[in-house]
Amino acid sequence: MTAAGTPARPGEPRLIVFDCDGTLVDGQGAVVSAMGAAFAQFALPTPEAGLIRRSVGLSLPQAVRRLAPDSDDEAVRDIVDAYKSAFRAARAAGELSEPLFAGMAELLGALVAAGCTLGVATGKSDRGLEHCLDTHGIAHLFVTLQTADRHPSKPHPAMLEAALAAAGARPEQAVMIGDTAYDMLMAVEAGVRAIGVAWGYHEPEELIEAGAEYVAATIDELRTYLLR
Repeated sequence: MTAAGTPARPGEPRLIVFDCDGTLVDGQGAVVSAMGAAFAQFALPTPEAGLIRRSVGLSLPQAVRRLAPDSDDEAVRDIVDAYKSAFRAARAAGELSEPLFAGMAELLGALVAAGCTLGVATGKSDRGLEHCLDTHGIAHLFVTLQTADRHPSKPHPAMLEAALAAAGARPEQAVMIGDTAYDMLMAVEAGVRAIGVAWGYHEPEELIEAGAEYVAATIDELRTYLLR
């Protein structure tokens, strides 16, 4: 699916930066569970699962502010800390489920074999991203990892700017791949091509409206588009 009136841009990018949750892995169950536990700890109404999923991609404070708009800064910090604790507890208990989307490992391997440089830009923490990538045995495929621990929340372009610097790539040599409008807007702000995926948390129409040049319906479609 290409954006109306926008021709697909040919050529293989030098740097391909992926979002994590909703793009590389299906972490919605873990996110919804941890957020529900965090809100319950303070006797707050649990946000609807759909609203929680739509907040994925933002940094945790930004996500919580959207889910609890009446909370002050101290309450937001408390909920964020409770979320992190719930997530760590699930990880320690072996209950954390963040499966790779089927075919993603093969796609990443094909991109590296084709000479592409890979990176990640995510609202996860450093620790969370490291655990996720190590669990799936794919950490070695990425040369730059940018997280919410060191940057403003998406759609601020800081993560992509840091990824470009780390990879020695110019904006026109890079592409951002993600499942939310936040990813697409970040790419636009950084002057980087934006490609959406339809298996995540925002609708394809939202991704195109936010600046995606193309939205892949499947991982096979994404591979064909990137390596054509």
